[in-house]
Amino acid sequence: MTDKKSNQDVEEKLEEIWQFPCDFPLKVMGTADDELLNEVMTVIQKYAPGEYSPKIKESKNGNYHSISVTIRATSKQQLDNLYGDLNDLEKVKMLL
Repeated sequence: MTDKKSNQDVEEKLEEIWQFPCDFPLKVMGTADDELLNEVMTVIQKYAPGEYSPKIKESKNGNYHSISVTIRATSKQQLDNLYGDLNDLEKVKMLL
């Protein structure tokens, strides 16, 4: 069971460590699909509109793609919402 106070302490520490606004690197890994990049960038634009140049790498066997992009983060809440929506995408398998 997670202690509510300890979660609050962690949240406060994260706010102290991260100085917003800041550049924040994202890495999204998902199934190799033509729509993966479009879906990921649509979510990113929803929470952090801007001009981005995502880098895409294909896995050794071509089954997965990783998308790396650095966004301008303005708050922890923004990042929580962004990660939540990215995690909900069916093609996304992992977020870093």
